[in-house]
Amino acid sequence: MNPPTASAPGTVSLIGAGPGDPGLMTVKGLARLKAAQVVIYDRLANPELLDSLAPGVLRIDVGKRHGNDRDHKGSHSQQAINQLLVEHALGGARVARLKGGDPFIFGRGGEEAQALAAAGIPFEVVPGVTAATAVAAYAGIPLTQRGINTTVTFVTGQEDPNKAETSIHWQELGRADGTLVFFMGVRSLPTIVEKLIAGGRAADTPSAIIQWGTHPHQRTVTAPLSELPQQAAGITPPALIVVGRVVTLRQQIDWFEQRPLFGKRILTTRSVAQQGQLAERLRDMGGHVICAPTLQLVPPEDFSALDAAIDALGSIDWLVLTSGNGVDAFFARLRAQNRDSRALAGLQVAVVGRQSAKALSAHGITADLIPADAHGEGLAAALMAIGVDGKTVLLAQAENARPVLANSLTQAGATVKTVISYRSIVPDRSLLPAELLADDTRVDYATFTSGATVNHLQQLLGQDRFMALLSHARIASIGPVTSRAIEQAGLSVHIQPHHPSVAALAEAVAADAGGTDISTQENPL
Repeated sequence: MNPPTASAPGTVSLIGAGPGDPGLMTVKGLARLKAAQVVIYDRLANPELLDSLAPGVLRIDVGKRHGNDRDHKGSHSQQAINQLLVEHALGGARVARLKGGDPFIFGRGGEEAQALAAAGIPFEVVPGVTAATAVAAYAGIPLTQRGINTTVTFVTGQEDPNKAETSIHWQELGRADGTLVFFMGVRSLPTIVEKLIAGGRAADTPSAIIQWGTHPHQRTVTAPLSELPQQAAGITPPALIVVGRVVTLRQQIDWFEQRPLFGKRILTTRSVAQQGQLAERLRDMGGHVICAPTLQLVPPEDFSALDAAIDALGSIDWLVLTSGNGVDAFFARLRAQNRDSRALAGLQVAVVGRQSAKALSAHGITADLIPADAHGEGLAAALMAIGVDGKTVLLAQAENARPVLANSLTQAGATVKTVISYRSIVPDRSLLPAELLADDTRVDYATFTSGATVNHLQQLLGQDRFMALLSHARIASIGPVTSRAIEQAGLSVHIQPHHPSVAALAEAVAADAGGTDISTQENPL
């Protein structure tokens, strides 16, 4: 069914998504994507970019691969894509056409712009980082280098099959000494090599082919030009071919594939809102991160106990917060009652660790007590060392939190008021990434930041899939309490940082991948 025609057409943004790394998306491109009501995207546009879309945005996967009209199941012809753009814009929608690389470099963006112009649709072009420059850079190959070359030529490796004859000047490309970059040339690689050598290129010209460039599973093969087809056996699209003396510079400046976690598949299990920091650190070190949200943070079913505790803050000696989530949940309820940090005047605040202290400082409060050991037992010991006999303690924590802290303080003579500030529930299974559910998916590392992340993943996957996925992985735990939950689930803990933080956890995984043992063997669980 065609969308209804609006009195005034919408607009279309032809957006270059870059070659794969979502960090290479331009600021303007991302802004246009977030503002879109309809997104029509290609196979080569990283699906992570779609995570920024609002829930109601219409997403249309047209499955296009560069240079082909229809070459895999579910793909759309270029004519069909043009029609989709026109129809949705005529319906009044803000349309984002998300294309891999740059729309106007072998991306057929010009054809789409012509179709929009012919239909009278307002449109704009948001250039993207082209694969030619980015993929080569991620392979450690500068396309130009003083003293080596003065020209760069972009060439299609797949011409329009309807053309009567080639428009590629192979003799000129063969005689020239500049860098050549071939798009979409995997299937025609033997022909490309044959024609270049026949045109005058030396058979020993340094050459490279880069598959899935800028992705964490990037693969680069280098060889003399005449040997490249043989050496590149097994390389499939998408891939970029670079021919020229600049390829030799890769030996010195290959940076991307040398990062400590390059090629490693790493599972993270925090909530959707919390995945970012850990996932970003792991990606920066080269990891292929699979984000599986195992926690959904929701308010208490009944706020009456928390509200009553907030009303009685004047009678409290210590406010104790046992997680960063607990900090944020407590202050969210303060704000809901039109209060702020001034409500805590006259009392002292204790937190379980440095991460919680950081969350507290974001609300304008400096923690009065941070234990050396960041868990309930450590916090209880630190408070008892100060002395809590006769003190009134408000313990705001998650539902179903371990009772060790409340019990220890009560036994030490404190009057403990325990209230629920938030709940951590199992999210819907549909939020798990599809690759995690595939039977053939394996991970090299799995990271856990709480016992709940372990137990919830077990529930979401089922015991058989849980063990199949993780039994051969290196398991990284943020701290001893989480490690106990991991072992109770039937797994071994291989990595535990010296102090519990997501930064330390990421560094510990990287150190393990590099063969460095930094686990806390001197602090047994």
